[in-house]
Amino acid sequence: MAKPRWLLLVLVLLLVFLQYHLWFGRGSSGEVIAMRAQVASQVRENQGLQQRNAALAAEVEDLKSGEAAVEERARSELGMIKPGEKFYRVVDTPAGQAGMSGDQLPAVPQAAQDPAPAQAEGH
Repeated sequence: MAKPRWLLLVLVLLLVFLQYHLWFGRGSSGEVIAMRAQVASQVRENQGLQQRNAALAAEVEDLKSGEAAVEERARSELGMIKPGEKFYRVVDTPAGQAGMSGDQLPAVPQAAQDPAPAQAEGH
């Protein structure tokens, strides 16, 4: 009768040992859950960075191949205009100034590159 008791005791101790390692040891289920959450977070971050990289690559390609993107950048960032175009700057003023509200003030031309209209050649 003593043999089955020792065997039962060894099996119970083995079960306790394995359960301890399953729940609290290295590679436990808690660590697995934490690692899965970390992987999911990293995947989301990577997707955002991939989208950003794709947008930057498209912009680089646009700048390399397209004149329109360069022109748009020159207009918006450097304030450049083409010959023959007129540049208008609309300035908002306080409502009490000049007897008009900011919405009623007319746009005033700032500068003109070519005051004479272009003539068609050949006619």
